[in-house]
Amino acid sequence: MKKYPVSTYFYFIIPSLIGVLLFMTPLLTDDGWKVPIAILANLLAGFVAPIISYFTLFIFAIASFGALIVKFIPKKNEKQPSIIDTLFRVNWFWTITRFVGFIFASMVVLDFGPSAIINENTGGLLMDPDGGLVTFLFTIFLFAGLLLPFLTNFGLLEFFGTMMVYIMRPLFKIPGRSSIDALTSWIGDGTIGVLMTSKQYEMGNYTKKEAAIIATSFSIVSITFCIVVLDTVHLSRYFIPYYFTVVLCGLVLAIIMPRIYPLAGKEDTYINGSPQDLEREKLPEGYNSVTHGLENALAVAHENRSPRRFFEDGLKNMLDLWIGVAPIVMAFGTIALMLAEFTSVFTILGKPFEPILTVLGLPEAAEAAQTMVVGFADMFLPSILGAGIESEMTRFVIAVVSVSQLIYMSEVGGLILGTKIPLKFLDLVVIFLLRTLISLPIAALMAHIIF
Repeated sequence: MKKYPVSTYFYFIIPSLIGVLLFMTPLLTDDGWKVPIAILANLLAGFVAPIISYFTLFIFAIASFGALIVKFIPKKNEKQPSIIDTLFRVNWFWTITRFVGFIFASMVVLDFGPSAIINENTGGLLMDPDGGLVTFLFTIFLFAGLLLPFLTNFGLLEFFGTMMVYIMRPLFKIPGRSSIDALTSWIGDGTIGVLMTSKQYEMGNYTKKEAAIIATSFSIVSITFCIVVLDTVHLSRYFIPYYFTVVLCGLVLAIIMPRIYPLAGKEDTYINGSPQDLEREKLPEGYNSVTHGLENALAVAHENRSPRRFFEDGLKNMLDLWIGVAPIVMAFGTIALMLAEFTSVFTILGKPFEPILTVLGLPEAAEAAQTMVVGFADMFLPSILGAGIESEMTRFVIAVVSVSQLIYMSEVGGLILGTKIPLKFLDLVVIFLLRTLISLPIAALMAHIIF
Protein backbone atom coordinates (compact mmCIF):
# COMPACT_ATOMS: atom_id res chain seq x y z
CA MET A 1 0.00 0.00 0.00
CA LYS A 2 1.31 3.43 -0.95
CA LYS A 3 2.48 5.48 2.02
CA TYR A 4 1.05 8.91 2.76
CA PRO A 5 2.02 11.44 5.44
CA VAL A 6 0.03 11.40 8.67
CA SER A 7 -1.53 14.76 7.74
CA THR A 8 -3.24 13.11 4.73
CA TYR A 9 -5.05 10.74 7.08
CA PHE A 10 -6.37 13.75 8.98
CA TYR A 11 -7.44 15.38 5.68
CA PHE A 12 -9.46 12.23 4.97
CA ILE A 13 -10.96 11.62 8.42
CA ILE A 14 -11.78 15.06 9.84
CA PRO A 15 -13.56 16.70 6.84
CA SER A 16 -15.43 13.45 6.16
CA LEU A 17 -16.70 13.32 9.73
CA ILE A 18 -17.76 16.98 9.50
CA GLY A 19 -19.65 16.16 6.30
CA VAL A 20 -21.43 13.22 7.91
CA LEU A 21 -22.39 15.44 10.86
CA LEU A 22 -23.73 18.26 8.67
CA PHE A 23 -25.62 16.21 6.09
CA MET A 24 -26.47 12.89 7.69
CA THR A 25 -26.88 13.40 11.45
CA PRO A 26 -30.44 14.36 12.49
CA LEU A 27 -30.78 16.63 15.52
CA LEU A 28 -33.94 17.07 17.56
CA THR A 29 -35.33 20.62 17.35
CA ASP A 30 -38.63 22.24 18.37
CA ASP A 31 -39.88 21.45 14.84
CA GLY A 32 -38.79 17.82 14.95
CA TRP A 33 -35.70 15.99 13.65
CA LYS A 34 -33.58 17.93 11.19
CA VAL A 35 -30.03 17.68 9.89
CA PRO A 36 -27.75 20.64 10.71
CA ILE A 37 -27.76 22.20 7.24
CA ALA A 38 -31.57 22.40 7.37
CA ILE A 39 -31.37 24.08 10.77
CA LEU A 40 -28.89 26.62 9.38
CA ALA A 41 -31.10 27.23 6.35
CA ASN A 42 -34.17 27.88 8.50
CA LEU A 43 -32.25 30.33 10.69
CA LEU A 44 -31.00 32.24 7.65
CA ALA A 45 -34.46 32.24 6.06
CA GLY A 46 -35.81 34.19 9.02
CA PHE A 47 -33.18 36.91 8.61
CA VAL A 48 -33.43 37.32 4.82
CA ALA A 49 -37.23 37.10 4.47
CA PRO A 50 -37.63 40.85 3.69
CA ILE A 51 -35.25 40.73 0.70
CA ILE A 52 -35.24 37.10 -0.44
CA SER A 53 -37.89 37.60 -3.15
CA TYR A 54 -35.90 40.39 -4.80
CA PHE A 55 -32.65 38.44 -4.52
CA THR A 56 -34.36 35.43 -6.10
CA LEU A 57 -35.58 37.58 -8.97
CA PHE A 58 -32.06 38.97 -9.47
CA ILE A 59 -30.58 35.45 -9.70
CA PHE A 60 -33.32 34.36 -12.12
CA ALA A 61 -32.47 37.32 -14.35
CA ILE A 62 -28.79 36.34 -14.35
CA ALA A 63 -29.68 32.70 -15.10
CA SER A 64 -31.95 33.64 -18.02
CA PHE A 65 -30.02 36.39 -19.74
CA GLY A 66 -26.72 34.63 -19.04
CA ALA A 67 -27.95 31.53 -20.89
CA LEU A 68 -29.12 33.69 -23.80
CA ILE A 69 -25.85 35.64 -24.10
CA VAL A 70 -23.71 32.48 -23.93
CA LYS A 71 -25.65 31.14 -26.93
CA PHE A 72 -23.77 33.65 -29.09
CA ILE A 73 -20.31 33.07 -27.57
CA PRO A 74 -18.23 30.16 -28.97
CA LYS A 75 -17.07 27.52 -26.52
CA LYS A 76 -13.32 27.87 -25.99
CA ASN A 77 -12.46 24.44 -24.62
CA GLU A 78 -14.62 21.38 -25.34
CA LYS A 79 -12.75 19.15 -22.86
CA GLN A 80 -12.58 21.57 -19.93
CA PRO A 81 -15.70 23.75 -19.74
CA SER A 82 -15.37 26.99 -17.82
CA ILE A 83 -17.61 27.96 -14.91
CA ILE A 84 -19.57 30.15 -17.35
CA ASP A 85 -20.14 27.14 -19.62
CA THR A 86 -21.20 24.99 -16.69
CA LEU A 87 -23.74 27.52 -15.41
CA PHE A 88 -25.12 29.03 -18.59
CA ARG A 89 -24.42 26.82 -21.62
CA VAL A 90 -27.72 24.94 -21.82
CA ASN A 91 -29.87 24.06 -24.82
CA TRP A 92 -32.71 26.27 -26.08
CA PHE A 93 -35.39 24.35 -24.19
CA TRP A 94 -33.79 25.00 -20.80
CA THR A 95 -32.92 28.59 -21.77
CA ILE A 96 -36.58 29.27 -22.54
CA THR A 97 -37.62 27.47 -19.36
CA ARG A 98 -35.33 29.73 -17.31
CA PHE A 99 -36.97 32.79 -18.91
CA VAL A 100 -40.41 31.40 -18.11
CA GLY A 101 -39.38 31.02 -14.47
CA PHE A 102 -37.95 34.56 -14.46
CA ILE A 103 -41.14 36.03 -15.98
CA PHE A 104 -43.37 34.21 -13.50
CA ALA A 105 -41.21 35.34 -10.59
CA SER A 106 -41.25 38.94 -11.88
CA MET A 107 -45.04 38.92 -12.01
CA VAL A 108 -45.31 37.66 -8.45
CA VAL A 109 -42.67 39.92 -6.90
CA LEU A 110 -43.69 43.07 -8.81
CA ASP A 111 -47.42 42.22 -8.61
CA PHE A 112 -48.54 42.38 -12.22
CA GLY A 113 -49.92 39.96 -14.80
CA PRO A 114 -52.66 37.31 -14.84
CA SER A 115 -54.11 36.34 -11.49
CA ALA A 116 -53.69 32.68 -12.42
CA ILE A 117 -49.91 33.17 -12.22
CA ILE A 118 -49.62 35.44 -9.18
CA ASN A 119 -52.35 33.65 -7.25
CA GLU A 120 -51.44 32.72 -3.67
CA ASN A 121 -52.00 29.07 -4.61
CA THR A 122 -49.75 29.13 -7.69
CA GLY A 123 -46.75 31.43 -8.27
CA GLY A 124 -47.46 33.32 -5.07
CA LEU A 125 -47.21 30.09 -3.12
CA LEU A 126 -43.79 29.28 -4.55
CA MET A 127 -42.38 32.80 -4.07
CA ASP A 128 -43.78 33.46 -0.60
CA PRO A 129 -40.85 35.03 1.35
CA ASP A 130 -42.09 33.40 4.56
CA GLY A 131 -41.59 29.77 3.67
CA GLY A 132 -42.31 29.59 -0.06
CA LEU A 133 -40.58 26.68 -1.77
CA VAL A 134 -38.48 28.66 -4.23
CA THR A 135 -37.34 31.22 -1.69
CA PHE A 136 -36.48 28.50 0.83
CA LEU A 137 -34.45 26.68 -1.82
CA PHE A 138 -32.04 29.61 -1.92
CA THR A 139 -31.14 29.26 1.75
CA ILE A 140 -30.90 25.46 1.74
CA PHE A 141 -28.88 25.52 -1.50
CA LEU A 142 -26.49 28.06 0.01
CA PHE A 143 -25.42 25.73 2.81
CA ALA A 144 -25.78 22.48 0.86
CA GLY A 145 -23.68 23.77 -2.02
CA LEU A 146 -20.94 25.42 0.03
CA LEU A 147 -20.54 22.53 2.46
CA LEU A 148 -20.93 19.57 0.07
CA PRO A 149 -17.13 19.33 -0.54
CA PHE A 150 -16.80 17.99 3.00
CA LEU A 151 -18.38 14.83 1.61
CA THR A 152 -17.05 14.76 -1.92
CA ASN A 153 -13.50 16.12 -1.79
CA PHE A 154 -11.74 14.18 0.92
CA GLY A 155 -12.13 10.50 0.06
CA LEU A 156 -15.27 9.41 1.90
CA LEU A 157 -17.01 8.31 -1.30
CA GLU A 158 -13.94 6.51 -2.60
CA PHE A 159 -13.47 4.68 0.69
CA PHE A 160 -16.99 3.28 0.84
CA GLY A 161 -17.24 2.90 -2.94
CA THR A 162 -14.36 0.44 -3.13
CA MET A 163 -15.72 -1.64 -0.26
CA MET A 164 -19.11 -1.92 -1.99
CA VAL A 165 -17.74 -3.91 -4.96
CA TYR A 166 -19.15 -7.25 -3.75
CA ILE A 167 -22.57 -5.76 -2.98
CA MET A 168 -23.36 -3.64 -6.03
CA ARG A 169 -22.77 -6.31 -8.70
CA PRO A 170 -24.86 -9.20 -7.30
CA LEU A 171 -27.68 -7.04 -5.95
CA PHE A 172 -27.98 -4.28 -8.52
CA LYS A 173 -26.07 -5.62 -11.57
CA ILE A 174 -23.68 -2.65 -11.59
CA PRO A 175 -19.97 -2.21 -10.81
CA GLY A 176 -18.70 -1.40 -7.33
CA ARG A 177 -17.42 2.00 -8.40
CA SER A 178 -21.04 3.03 -9.01
CA SER A 179 -21.57 3.23 -5.25
CA ILE A 180 -19.67 6.51 -5.45
CA ASP A 181 -22.35 7.83 -7.82
CA ALA A 182 -25.07 6.50 -5.52
CA LEU A 183 -23.64 8.04 -2.37
CA THR A 184 -23.04 11.35 -4.12
CA SER A 185 -26.65 11.45 -5.28
CA TRP A 186 -28.23 10.36 -2.02
CA ILE A 187 -26.05 12.63 0.06
CA GLY A 188 -25.51 15.54 -2.30
CA ASP A 189 -27.66 15.87 -5.38
CA GLY A 190 -29.14 13.64 -8.07
CA THR A 191 -27.86 15.83 -10.88
CA ILE A 192 -24.28 15.30 -9.71
CA GLY A 193 -24.90 11.57 -9.83
CA VAL A 194 -26.23 11.76 -13.41
CA LEU A 195 -23.27 13.85 -14.53
CA MET A 196 -20.84 11.43 -12.86
CA THR A 197 -22.59 8.49 -14.50
CA SER A 198 -22.53 10.15 -17.92
CA LYS A 199 -18.83 10.93 -17.60
CA GLN A 200 -18.00 7.39 -16.49
CA TYR A 201 -20.04 5.99 -19.41
CA GLU A 202 -18.27 8.23 -21.94
CA MET A 203 -14.89 7.19 -20.47
CA GLY A 204 -15.79 3.52 -21.00
CA ASN A 205 -16.15 2.58 -17.34
CA TYR A 206 -19.86 1.67 -17.56
CA THR A 207 -21.73 -0.33 -20.19
CA LYS A 208 -24.92 1.06 -21.72
CA LYS A 209 -27.02 -1.08 -19.40
CA GLU A 210 -24.99 -0.14 -16.31
CA ALA A 211 -25.18 3.57 -17.11
CA ALA A 212 -28.95 3.39 -17.62
CA ILE A 213 -29.43 1.48 -14.34
CA ILE A 214 -27.25 3.85 -12.32
CA ALA A 215 -28.79 7.02 -13.75
CA THR A 216 -32.37 5.88 -13.10
CA SER A 217 -31.90 3.94 -9.87
CA PHE A 218 -29.20 5.73 -7.91
CA SER A 219 -29.23 9.35 -9.06
CA ILE A 220 -31.94 9.88 -6.51
CA VAL A 221 -32.82 13.13 -4.79
CA SER A 222 -30.52 14.13 -1.97
CA ILE A 223 -31.05 14.41 1.76
CA THR A 224 -31.32 18.15 1.17
CA PHE A 225 -34.29 17.75 -1.15
CA CYS A 226 -35.88 15.21 1.18
CA ILE A 227 -35.76 17.82 3.95
CA VAL A 228 -37.48 20.37 1.71
CA VAL A 229 -40.18 17.86 0.71
CA LEU A 230 -40.84 16.92 4.33
CA ASP A 231 -41.05 20.59 5.35
CA THR A 232 -43.49 21.22 2.50
CA VAL A 233 -45.94 18.59 3.78
CA HIS A 234 -45.47 19.77 7.39
CA LEU A 235 -44.01 16.50 8.68
CA SER A 236 -40.49 17.54 9.73
CA ARG A 237 -40.79 15.72 13.05
CA TYR A 238 -40.96 12.41 11.16
CA PHE A 239 -37.59 12.80 9.46
CA ILE A 240 -36.07 9.52 10.72
CA PRO A 241 -38.98 7.17 9.80
CA TYR A 242 -39.47 9.14 6.58
CA TYR A 243 -35.88 8.82 5.43
CA PHE A 244 -35.77 5.16 6.47
CA THR A 245 -38.81 4.55 4.25
CA VAL A 246 -37.21 6.46 1.35
CA VAL A 247 -34.05 4.35 1.67
CA LEU A 248 -36.13 1.15 1.85
CA CYS A 249 -38.06 2.06 -1.29
CA GLY A 250 -34.85 3.04 -3.04
CA LEU A 251 -33.17 -0.28 -2.26
CA VAL A 252 -36.18 -2.38 -3.31
CA LEU A 253 -36.49 -0.42 -6.55
CA ALA A 254 -32.76 -0.69 -7.23
CA ILE A 255 -33.01 -4.49 -6.95
CA ILE A 256 -36.17 -4.86 -9.07
CA MET A 257 -35.78 -2.26 -11.84
CA PRO A 258 -32.58 -3.65 -13.47
CA ARG A 259 -34.33 -7.01 -13.85
CA ILE A 260 -37.45 -5.79 -15.71
CA TYR A 261 -38.29 -3.78 -18.83
CA PRO A 262 -36.91 -1.38 -20.03
CA LEU A 263 -33.58 -1.52 -18.18
CA ALA A 264 -33.21 -5.31 -18.50
CA GLY A 265 -33.18 -4.98 -22.28
CA LYS A 266 -30.33 -2.50 -22.56
CA GLU A 267 -27.09 -3.73 -24.15
CA ASP A 268 -24.19 -4.76 -21.88
CA THR A 269 -21.63 -3.15 -24.18
CA TYR A 270 -19.47 -0.09 -23.68
CA ILE A 271 -19.84 3.13 -25.63
CA ASN A 272 -17.29 1.91 -28.21
CA GLY A 273 -19.24 -1.32 -28.76
CA SER A 274 -16.88 -3.65 -26.85
CA PRO A 275 -18.43 -6.27 -24.54
CA GLN A 276 -18.63 -6.02 -20.76
CA ASP A 277 -15.32 -6.70 -18.92
CA LEU A 278 -15.70 -7.95 -15.33
CA GLU A 279 -11.95 -8.42 -14.85
CA ARG A 280 -11.50 -4.71 -14.16
CA GLU A 281 -13.37 -5.03 -10.86
CA LYS A 282 -10.89 -7.43 -9.29
CA LEU A 283 -8.76 -6.09 -6.44
CA PRO A 284 -5.04 -5.51 -7.08
CA GLU A 285 -2.77 -8.26 -5.74
CA GLY A 286 -1.94 -7.79 -2.08
CA TYR A 287 -5.05 -5.67 -1.35
CA ASN A 288 -8.38 -6.32 0.29
CA SER A 289 -11.43 -4.10 -0.12
CA VAL A 290 -10.62 -2.05 2.99
CA THR A 291 -6.96 -1.38 2.20
CA HIS A 292 -7.72 -0.61 -1.44
CA GLY A 293 -10.59 1.70 -0.42
CA LEU A 294 -8.37 3.46 2.09
CA GLU A 295 -5.65 4.00 -0.49
CA ASN A 296 -8.16 5.45 -2.95
CA ALA A 297 -9.54 7.73 -0.24
CA LEU A 298 -6.09 8.94 0.81
CA ALA A 299 -5.16 9.65 -2.80
CA VAL A 300 -8.19 11.93 -3.15
CA ALA A 301 -7.58 13.61 0.21
CA HIS A 302 -3.92 14.20 -0.70
CA GLU A 303 -4.95 15.98 -3.90
CA ASN A 304 -7.49 18.22 -2.13
CA ARG A 305 -5.45 19.82 0.63
CA SER A 306 -6.00 23.33 -0.68
CA PRO A 307 -8.62 25.45 1.17
CA ARG A 308 -9.00 27.47 -2.02
CA ARG A 309 -10.08 24.35 -3.93
CA PHE A 310 -12.63 23.58 -1.21
CA PHE A 311 -14.25 27.03 -1.41
CA GLU A 312 -14.13 27.10 -5.22
CA ASP A 313 -15.94 23.76 -5.45
CA GLY A 314 -18.48 24.80 -2.83
CA LEU A 315 -19.16 28.07 -4.63
CA LYS A 316 -19.64 26.25 -7.93
CA ASN A 317 -22.10 23.85 -6.30
CA MET A 318 -24.09 26.71 -4.80
CA LEU A 319 -24.24 28.73 -8.03
CA ASP A 320 -25.21 25.66 -10.04
CA LEU A 321 -28.16 25.03 -7.71
CA TRP A 322 -29.23 28.69 -7.65
CA ILE A 323 -28.87 29.29 -11.38
CA GLY A 324 -29.54 25.86 -12.85
CA VAL A 325 -32.25 24.44 -10.60
CA ALA A 326 -34.28 27.19 -8.90
CA PRO A 327 -35.67 28.95 -12.02
CA ILE A 328 -36.64 25.57 -13.50
CA VAL A 329 -38.58 24.72 -10.34
CA MET A 330 -40.34 28.09 -10.57
CA ALA A 331 -41.30 27.54 -14.22
CA PHE A 332 -42.53 23.96 -13.97
CA GLY A 333 -43.97 24.51 -10.52
CA THR A 334 -46.11 27.48 -11.50
CA ILE A 335 -47.40 25.81 -14.66
CA ALA A 336 -48.24 22.59 -12.84
CA LEU A 337 -49.91 24.45 -9.98
CA MET A 338 -52.00 26.43 -12.47
CA LEU A 339 -53.05 23.19 -14.16
CA ALA A 340 -53.91 21.73 -10.77
CA GLU A 341 -55.72 24.86 -9.55
CA PHE A 342 -57.68 25.80 -12.68
CA THR A 343 -57.97 22.60 -14.75
CA SER A 344 -58.75 18.92 -14.19
CA VAL A 345 -55.68 17.61 -16.10
CA PHE A 346 -53.95 15.97 -13.15
CA THR A 347 -57.23 14.82 -11.66
CA ILE A 348 -57.95 12.92 -14.88
CA LEU A 349 -54.41 11.51 -15.21
CA GLY A 350 -54.39 10.49 -11.56
CA LYS A 351 -57.81 8.77 -11.61
CA PRO A 352 -56.37 5.27 -12.15
CA PHE A 353 -54.45 5.64 -8.88
CA GLU A 354 -57.55 6.44 -6.83
CA PRO A 355 -58.73 2.82 -6.41
CA ILE A 356 -55.15 1.74 -5.66
CA LEU A 357 -54.86 4.32 -2.89
CA THR A 358 -58.26 3.30 -1.55
CA VAL A 359 -57.28 -0.39 -1.45
CA LEU A 360 -54.08 0.60 0.39
CA GLY A 361 -56.26 2.21 3.08
CA LEU A 362 -55.14 5.81 2.57
CA PRO A 363 -57.59 8.59 3.55
CA GLU A 364 -58.48 11.29 0.98
CA ALA A 365 -57.54 8.99 -1.89
CA ALA A 366 -59.25 11.18 -4.51
CA GLU A 367 -57.24 14.25 -3.49
CA ALA A 368 -53.99 12.28 -3.34
CA ALA A 369 -54.44 10.51 -6.69
CA GLN A 370 -53.40 13.50 -8.79
CA THR A 371 -50.12 13.80 -6.89
CA MET A 372 -49.06 10.37 -8.14
CA VAL A 373 -48.50 11.63 -11.71
CA VAL A 374 -47.65 15.31 -11.32
CA GLY A 375 -44.19 14.33 -10.04
CA PHE A 376 -43.09 13.57 -13.59
CA ALA A 377 -43.00 17.34 -14.19
CA ASP A 378 -41.18 18.21 -10.98
CA MET A 379 -40.37 16.30 -7.80
CA PHE A 380 -41.66 19.07 -5.49
CA LEU A 381 -45.11 19.31 -7.04
CA PRO A 382 -46.72 16.26 -5.37
CA SER A 383 -45.81 17.65 -1.96
CA ILE A 384 -46.99 21.15 -2.86
CA LEU A 385 -50.33 19.84 -4.12
CA GLY A 386 -50.65 17.40 -1.22
CA ALA A 387 -49.72 19.86 1.53
CA GLY A 388 -53.37 20.76 2.07
CA ILE A 389 -54.50 17.16 2.64
CA GLU A 390 -55.59 16.69 6.26
CA SER A 391 -54.38 13.11 6.74
CA GLU A 392 -50.77 12.95 7.93
CA MET A 393 -50.62 9.34 6.75
CA THR A 394 -51.53 10.30 3.21
CA ARG A 395 -49.14 13.27 3.18
CA PHE A 396 -46.38 10.94 4.39
CA VAL A 397 -47.02 8.52 1.51
CA ILE A 398 -47.07 11.37 -1.02
CA ALA A 399 -43.73 12.66 0.30
CA VAL A 400 -42.12 9.21 0.10
CA VAL A 401 -43.43 8.36 -3.37
CA SER A 402 -42.54 11.77 -4.82
CA VAL A 403 -38.90 11.21 -3.84
CA SER A 404 -38.86 7.56 -4.94
CA GLN A 405 -40.24 8.31 -8.41
CA LEU A 406 -36.90 9.95 -9.28
CA ILE A 407 -37.62 10.70 -12.95
CA TYR A 408 -38.79 14.31 -12.88
CA MET A 409 -38.31 16.31 -16.04
CA SER A 410 -37.44 19.62 -14.40
CA GLU A 411 -34.06 18.21 -13.43
CA VAL A 412 -32.92 14.57 -13.43
CA GLY A 413 -35.12 13.44 -16.33
CA GLY A 414 -34.21 16.42 -18.49
CA LEU A 415 -30.55 16.01 -17.63
CA ILE A 416 -30.55 12.32 -18.57
CA LEU A 417 -32.02 13.14 -21.98
CA GLY A 418 -29.29 15.72 -22.47
CA THR A 419 -26.47 13.18 -21.91
CA LYS A 420 -25.23 10.24 -23.98
CA ILE A 421 -26.75 7.75 -21.55
CA PRO A 422 -28.89 5.44 -23.77
CA LEU A 423 -32.35 6.30 -22.44
CA LYS A 424 -35.24 7.71 -24.47
CA PHE A 425 -38.20 9.80 -23.32
CA LEU A 426 -40.53 6.77 -23.49
CA ASP A 427 -38.09 4.80 -21.34
CA LEU A 428 -38.27 7.51 -18.70
CA VAL A 429 -42.09 7.55 -18.75
CA VAL A 430 -42.23 3.77 -18.23
CA ILE A 431 -39.58 3.87 -15.50
CA PHE A 432 -41.45 6.67 -13.72
CA LEU A 433 -44.73 4.73 -13.70
CA LEU A 434 -43.09 1.48 -12.60
CA ARG A 435 -41.23 3.20 -9.75
CA THR A 436 -44.51 4.79 -8.65
CA LEU A 437 -46.42 1.50 -8.64
CA ILE A 438 -43.66 -0.39 -6.79
CA SER A 439 -42.91 2.27 -4.16
CA LEU A 440 -46.56 3.05 -3.37
CA PRO A 441 -47.43 -0.13 -1.40
CA ILE A 442 -44.10 0.03 0.48
CA ALA A 443 -44.75 3.64 1.50
CA ALA A 444 -48.35 2.82 2.46
CA LEU A 445 -47.28 -0.13 4.62
CA MET A 446 -44.73 1.98 6.48
CA ALA A 447 -47.30 4.77 6.89
CA HIS A 448 -49.76 2.37 8.52
CA ILE A 449 -47.01 1.23 10.91
CA ILE A 450 -45.93 4.78 11.79
CA PHE A 451 -49.38 6.39 12.06
